[in-house]
Amino acid sequence: MATQTLHGRHIKHDVATKLNYWDDPGDGSGPTPIYIGKGRITNERPHLAHDFVISDVTGDEDQYTLDSHGFQYCSKESTEKEFLDDEKIEAEYYPECQQLLKDVTGATRIHIFNHKVRRGPTHWHHLGLKNLANRGPVTKTHVDQSYEGAEMRLRWELPDEADELVKKRYQIINIWRPIQTILKDPVAVADANTVPDTDLVAALMVENDYHGETWVVRHSPTHKWYFKHQLKPEEVLLIKCFDSDPLVSRRALHSAFEDPAYRDDQSRQSIEVRCLVLYDS
Repeated sequence: MATQTLHGRHIKHDVATKLNYWDDPGDGSGPTPIYIGKGRITNERPHLAHDFVISDVTGDEDQYTLDSHGFQYCSKESTEKEFLDDEKIEAEYYPECQQLLKDVTGATRIHIFNHKVRRGPTHWHHLGLKNLANRGPVTKTHVDQSYEGAEMRLRWELPDEADELVKKRYQIINIWRPIQTILKDPVAVADANTVPDTDLVAALMVENDYHGETWVVRHSPTHKWYFKHQLKPEEVLLIKCFDSDPLVSRRALHSAFEDPAYRDDQSRQSIEVRCLVLYDS
């Protein structure tokens, strides 16, 4: 089904749905750690579902930028279409991603530290052993790095340069691309201006030998959520996870969500490339 228009204007596909927020136990204890490794992910962190309307940005994409809102939609076709071979992804798709971010941000250097391809079912976490082989959507509100977690990632990836790099502007930006047009389980992003730091809670994430720190989120009805309906493979969503510049939007919450119109569709297919974005000053 193509996006509809009326008198030349897009008909918005806003979605009434639920988003899963961290269930704060209220006793001062922190979020349960997540462990990733040996072919599986263990996530026993309690969450509660809350009602939201996710607003469709179709036709108004230019209003949302990395610095103003923490996310941005771009049209950029890739020569890669299948994303089945990790070596090919790294050899051919990574350079495309590096150039895209240089063009969008003006950064001088892009260091890609990993990518995740998702083709699995909505509730893939419960598959147990080897569930990473069926990696699917993440249906919990989060930011991939806390402010401290961003520096931890920088120092892990570029240890010999980190002392100098932290003196300059740097960001972590995810490039999220559909492999097929997104119907089931699209990704929502929250306007950074509607999410104060006080709603964010640091949480431990261990992936193999790397110990990182992410944000989980306390629920607030003031959070404003957005997505683009039927995002296509020739489009990407840029999600800012961190920015060292305190004068711009520094991070965007994100989460997959259920669109009831496509509940019974095939599992969505997407690739997310995680990037350190480095500047000269």
